[in-house]
Amino acid sequence: MEDGRFMQSMLLDFYGDLLTEKQRECFSLYYNEDLSLSEIAEQRGISRQGVWDNIRHAEAALRELEEKTGLIARFEQTRASLLQIREELEVFSASPGIFSVVQKIDALISSL
Repeated sequence: MEDGRFMQSMLLDFYGDLLTEKQRECFSLYYNEDLSLSEIAEQRGISRQGVWDNIRHAEAALRELEEKTGLIARFEQTRASLLQIREELEVFSASPGIFSVVQKIDALISSL
C-alpha cells in the first residue's frame, strides 16, 4: 500500500466513519485540505500535539482496518481488471453487441 496523500484520502473515504469525530476532522484537514498542524490546532481550539496525536491514531486505525479487510486492495484490483477487459474489448468495438458491453463496463468503472 502506498503512503501518499491519495492513499490517505482513500483510507479516509473507505473507513473514515469508523474514526472518532476529532480524528476524522483532523485527518481530513491535514490530508485533504493540506492545513498545517498549527492551522488545525487554531481551528479546533486544541494544541498542535493534540492534533498530531489525533492524526497518528487515525492513521494507525485506518491502516489496521485496511490490513484486516483489504477493501481498498480489492477495489483497486477490480478497477484494474475492468480497465483491462475494456481495453481488450475495444479491439472488437465495431460490433454493436460489444459496444454495449464496453458502455456497461465504463458505467461500472465510473461507479467505483
